[in-house]
Amino acid sequence: MSAASLPVVALTLGDPAGIGAELIARLLAKPEAVQQANLVLIGDPWLWEQGQRSAGRQVATTPLAGLAQARARTDTRLPAFVAVNSIAAAQVQVGQVGAAGGRSVLQVLDQCMDAALAGEIDAICFAPLNKQAMKLGGLRHEDELHHFAEYLGVQGYFCEFNTLGDLWTSRISSHVPLKDVANYLSQERIAQAAELLYNALRASGMAAPKVAIAGFNPHNGDGGTCGREEIDIIAPAVRALQARDWPSDAPFHGPFPADTIFLKAQAGEYQAIVTMYHDQGQIAIKLLGFSRGVTVQGGLPIPITTPAHGTAYDIAGQGRANVEATWQALLIASRMGRARMGVAQATACV
Repeated sequence: MSAASLPVVALTLGDPAGIGAELIARLLAKPEAVQQANLVLIGDPWLWEQGQRSAGRQVATTPLAGLAQARARTDTRLPAFVAVNSIAAAQVQVGQVGAAGGRSVLQVLDQCMDAALAGEIDAICFAPLNKQAMKLGGLRHEDELHHFAEYLGVQGYFCEFNTLGDLWTSRISSHVPLKDVANYLSQERIAQAAELLYNALRASGMAAPKVAIAGFNPHNGDGGTCGREEIDIIAPAVRALQARDWPSDAPFHGPFPADTIFLKAQAGEYQAIVTMYHDQGQIAIKLLGFSRGVTVQGGLPIPITTPAHGTAYDIAGQGRANVEATWQALLIASRMGRARMGVAQATACV
């Protein structure tokens, strides 16, 4: 594949106190990784060196002055490296939450988003971060997705996807107290989350995904005796989705009881599930394959992915990090980046 046909994917090292730099070193040591995209790593040189030491890998890179030079690369056999100065080694205590680490993460991610807004990159894949550290470091939102959405000027619906191989999930509410979840349920939000998930699966290469919608109450509300959200909100949303025209036949079904819906997905009946709140989907996904899960930031103008596990402070610096989820995150970012390139090129030809 020629360099011009490869999407430009920006990689970041994540929270400096966690396993991110080690993960990226392990990732870029895989010969097949650089075949997926025009990879550009952005981070602090000392942290990158530390990550390579932790991983026991030495990765050759090509220096770049900035992300703006990435698309002009003609030889992508080595990943590029953009050096930044976001944090000093003395400010980091490995395995500990720190405001300086949170500020570093925000600075690097914001540089990536600036490049996205300028059309210089096609996707972002970031190593694990820590929300507490980011909030200590200046994050004003409940999570990084809301920060991305504001920074990129998103006006429409957006939500987080969690993926495990060919199974993707989205949710109506995310990082909010459980007592507030019912306030987020609406026909509009359910329809938007389902449509967004369906379109993301198609952008990732799945031609005809089937999407299951979860119920909210135990036993799907038991006919209204254990809650009416299924009757009054969720089922009407599903019917409205089914009434619309789609590229594939009848892609939306439900609502199904949340305690059995993942069994249907495991059996291959559905490739995607819309859940009503965070733990309804996350517990199942992480039990099915914690070390392979990926988070995709849905509804943004550029694909952004990350491994679904956290910073693993307890094993940071010990050379024990499992790279599989980061590898899967890169594969998704690269596929979606290629799809985005195709859309951009088609639009330019109109």
